[in-house]
Amino acid sequence: MKENKPQVVSNKVQKKSNSGVFLNIALVVLTVLVVFLSYTLVKKIIPPKIDPDTVSRQKAADYIQIEVLNGCGVSGVADKFTNFFRANKFDVIQSGNYQSFDVDKSMVIDRIGNMANAEKAAALLGIKKENIIQQINKNYFLDVTFVIGKDYNQLKPFIKKD
Repeated sequence: MKENKPQVVSNKVQKKSNSGVFLNIALVVLTVLVVFLSYTLVKKIIPPKIDPDTVSRQKAADYIQIEVLNGCGVSGVADKFTNFFRANKFDVIQSGNYQSFDVDKSMVIDRIGNMANAEKAAALLGIKKENIIQQINKNYFLDVTFVIGKDYNQLKPFIKKD
């Protein structure tokens, strides 16, 4: 008959077992961290989906903050548009140069997701709806950006009234 002797687990085997548990826990924590960081990266890269029905139901604000950028390179034209917007109750918060001076058609850019604000600015200038675009940027503290193109002399501030 065999005697049942209690088995003695050596310290080395127990240490290996403890380090294996620690590595498994670390692996799970790192996996969760990588998944979370990947999710936040994808969320920042992919722009939010905007429901066209919601956009069309929005109303233009009474107080629209606008940025005027010169994209045609003609000196002083941004100042004329800035004065025009201010005379029509728009809050021009910034005026300057666009990233290049080769913009052919003037455009209005919606920055907050309310196309009605951009449409109001475009209508004031006489800009067609196809020159209104949407580039939402939460880092901008303004509603609309107006980029002056080489067609600036065909817009309302430059059209001479008879």
